[in-house]
Amino acid sequence: MHIPLTLLTGFLGSGKTTVLNHLLRQPALARTLVIVNEFGAVGLDHLLMSRVPDDTVVEMASGCLCCTVRGDLVSTLKDAHWRYARGGERQFDRVVIETTGLADPAPILHTLMTIGVINRRYRLDGVVTVVDLANAAATLDAHPEAVKQVAVADRLLLTKGDLAGDGAQSALGRRLADINPAAAQVPVTHGAVDPAAVLGLGPFQPQSKPADVLRWLNAEAYGAGARTGIDEAGAAPAHTHGQHAHDDHDQAHHHPEGHGHGHGHGHGHGHGHDPNRHDDHIRAFCILRDAPLAADVPAALMQALGALAGPDLLRVKGMLNVQGCAGPVVIHGVQHSLAKPLELAAWPTPDRRSRLVFITRDIAQSALEARLDDLLRAPAATR
Repeated sequence: MHIPLTLLTGFLGSGKTTVLNHLLRQPALARTLVIVNEFGAVGLDHLLMSRVPDDTVVEMASGCLCCTVRGDLVSTLKDAHWRYARGGERQFDRVVIETTGLADPAPILHTLMTIGVINRRYRLDGVVTVVDLANAAATLDAHPEAVKQVAVADRLLLTKGDLAGDGAQSALGRRLADINPAAAQVPVTHGAVDPAAVLGLGPFQPQSKPADVLRWLNAEAYGAGARTGIDEAGAAPAHTHGQHAHDDHDQAHHHPEGHGHGHGHGHGHGHGHDPNRHDDHIRAFCILRDAPLAADVPAALMQALGALAGPDLLRVKGMLNVQGCAGPVVIHGVQHSLAKPLELAAWPTPDRRSRLVFITRDIAQSALEARLDDLLRAPAATR
């Protein structure tokens, strides 16, 4: 049975350790192996984990998970089932990885999804991103890795609301929704969060209820285009959203020299731009198709996405109506890492349209629409 693994991320000072410290006191996380990553030779976060047995907290310092210590992460997860065991019995039932605030989450997800020894033993149970309401606006302006942390999340935990005014909170909420419409935003006070808000968020869980799929594949979150559908010519209705807002805070966090992440880009808040774009680079959109797909389409689609998108495919999630399948075929991927399609036992709702949710960087929806339509039109032998 696969061990659920949660990736907890968020920029510097967002409150990840405070949230994790609270969660680890809850019965639902009583048997949790915690992997804490800190950037620098001397770590502190693991010393702040109160009421957690020392032998279930692993501290990985002197590097960032998305760069220099990914090999250490693989080794830790590979050996964990026997290293953290007593009398031959594993002492944990789930894993939480807390990344450094500087981490680009995509390479970490790539590692978790592509290394065979990991994905044979673990399943991604969700990506949780902690967002500091007091400083997030300036952080998103200055740090592309912070944007990616929001973009790939299944759930956003909003901290430090007492330090931000109501107007700033509302504007930031709209901005976060522009980046990632499907990630629910959960306010958190002093780190206190219900474990149910962070567990069971993953792309698919074969043993769970099919309705859980809708928690991460929420087409309604992507606006009018998702609700009314996209015609076969690829046209989508207009999508409206609240405009981004400026924030006067200046962010003092800087990336250590030599630790490069992501792609630098400017940020524009000008009115009249596509409201489903962020920083003129990050896009979130949903593609729907009514007719059932041929049995070979899911595999062909994943291959095409890998070739077309590569590192700019920040995340894709899909639920496909495939001929001959009683339930939907679920797909998901991050950048080059595309998981094997999985058929669920039943549909969660009467709506059996195929739906694909994308979060991309510098990839137009029209390009992906065109590639999908090419696949649908092509004879099976040429796909």
